Amino acid sequence: MAEIEFSSDLTGVDWAALKQALVADDFDNHRSPEQYRRSHENSHAVVFGRCDGRFVANGRILSDGVCNAYLVDIWTATPYRRRGIGREVVDRLLATVPGQHVGLFTDDMQPFYRALGFAPQAGGMSKVVGSWLVGS
Repeated sequence: MAEIEFSSDLTGVDWAALKQALVADDFDNHRSPEQYRRSHENSHAVVFGRCDGRFVANGRILSDGVCNAYLVDIWTATPYRRRGIGREVVDRLLATVPGQHVGLFTDDMQPFYRALGFAPQAGGMSKVVGSWLVGS
């Protein structure tokens, strides 16, 4: 993990490069670089992982600052998985919300989150208001 540089600094982030890395790893959800910027700026905390200046990990956490938080956009580039990078991203984000209940949605990474102490909860639901990313 020594080769990965972690940062929470939004200054000078190349949002087009982040989007390109996400697209290349099939993790893009069709936000524009500008929408990625706004998403990160409006988050409680963010973590980027870079190797030789290239994005290889990303994560954000939303929080009400009191009791509830939500992990989003947790990503580690496929060639860098199973090396503790995703765990480091999540641990750094969780450290910013002590005492809070943290939720998340995942389609296929349940074993990863279980290993970090998360447990499934019945009753989760979601809804897109209007059309996806319209008006954002």
